Amino acid sequence: MTAKKSRFLLASLAAIMALSSCGALKEQKVNDEGPIYKSTVTGQAPEPESRADTKKDKKKNTDSKAEPADTDVKQTDTDAKAAPAVSSKVQKMVDEMSVEEKVGQMFIVRADTLEEDVAVDIGVSWVDEDMKQTLVDYPVGGVIYFANNCYDPDQLSSLSDDLQASSDIPLFIAIDEEGGSVARIANNPEFGVEGYDSMLSIGNTGNTDNAEEVGETIGAYLSEYGINLDFAPVADIFTNPNNTVIGNRSFGTDAETVSSMVSACIDGFHSQNIMTCLKHYPGHGDTSGDTHTGYVQVTKTWDELLDEELIPFIDNLDKTDMIMAAHLTLPNVTSDGLPASLSKELLTDKLRGELGYDGVIITDSLLMGAVADNYSSAESAVKVVNAGADIILMPYSLSSAYNAVVKAVNDGSIPEERINESVTRILSLKEKYGLI
Repeated sequence: MTAKKSRFLLASLAAIMALSSCGALKEQKVNDEGPIYKSTVTGQAPEPESRADTKKDKKKNTDSKAEPADTDVKQTDTDAKAAPAVSSKVQKMVDEMSVEEKVGQMFIVRADTLEEDVAVDIGVSWVDEDMKQTLVDYPVGGVIYFANNCYDPDQLSSLSDDLQASSDIPLFIAIDEEGGSVARIANNPEFGVEGYDSMLSIGNTGNTDNAEEVGETIGAYLSEYGINLDFAPVADIFTNPNNTVIGNRSFGTDAETVSSMVSACIDGFHSQNIMTCLKHYPGHGDTSGDTHTGYVQVTKTWDELLDEELIPFIDNLDKTDMIMAAHLTLPNVTSDGLPASLSKELLTDKLRGELGYDGVIITDSLLMGAVADNYSSAESAVKVVNAGADIILMPYSLSSAYNAVVKAVNDGSIPEERINESVTRILSLKEKYGLI
């Protein structure tokens, strides 16, 4: 029996469902690429303008992130403003990489996708020759684990080690381990690690030391299993009691509590050398719909978002390593009608330009209905890059999405300089955390 056939047999017994960055996947539709799978689970604030302006002024004068060890630095080109200094090591890598290698770094895919190109729920638990070849053909920047990739400590550690050994450039190995209901490892008794009731219960203590302890505890066991990136903490504010997507995944119902808890939680993760990702920009807390199943609108204006939903993001721009863009549409903020993850207005003009964020932007899972029901893998990937995001998370078809971006660069519809910006940010982050 081949490894691939035995893996599918295991999947039928062990893998109940694969989870997107917000929940479980199920088949929803068929388009030109095949079935689409999407997810189903699950004090007075300062004046918003002065808060945003303070952040921008601060970023002009200092960068709180650690400087790369190599002090020989140079600048890269950007559309909006001068980029942060990058090391000569990173610059040399970018200069010597092919277009195909650069585009590969802009993808984080399910570990299962290395076995099968499309989004099927296999539950891979070891690396075989097919997966190694995929990493040669599509040199992705990272993989994400789900519950069905995490069987026990020895298996998971070996999977991480073997994936890293199979990639020319060290991988982001990511997971959704928020604590509470979304915890791929802690909710598996085979691992025997400490779990948490919810982040809302942590926020309700009013003690930021508890949030820091969450990050430190989770970060410690993630590091033990070779995971270096957690799609956490949740920076959304639980402002809508009818919200079933965020709910008690949030630290609280007010901006200042969430902001301070998020900051402390990041400190805990960083103490264990785990990268963090704030989600879900520009704020998913005041919604009742679910972007896993279709379009969800946020009707607030930009000023209203600055006054509440954006505060935890703005306060922690200099601390987090990534920001995840949600698939929310904001008709009173943008004119393009696109989800935030595909909107240049929200990513390049607002997040980078107005708020001054210069770190890595990643999309939420492109398997989710708000995107997958409306765009093919190829279309959404190109739109993501043109919008200004750096990492494309979980397209339905890796080959379709990857080849579309490569083609767009080669025909000039995406300038290679645009790709270089993202790859420079990605490699600089990998360098900062000792991956390269």
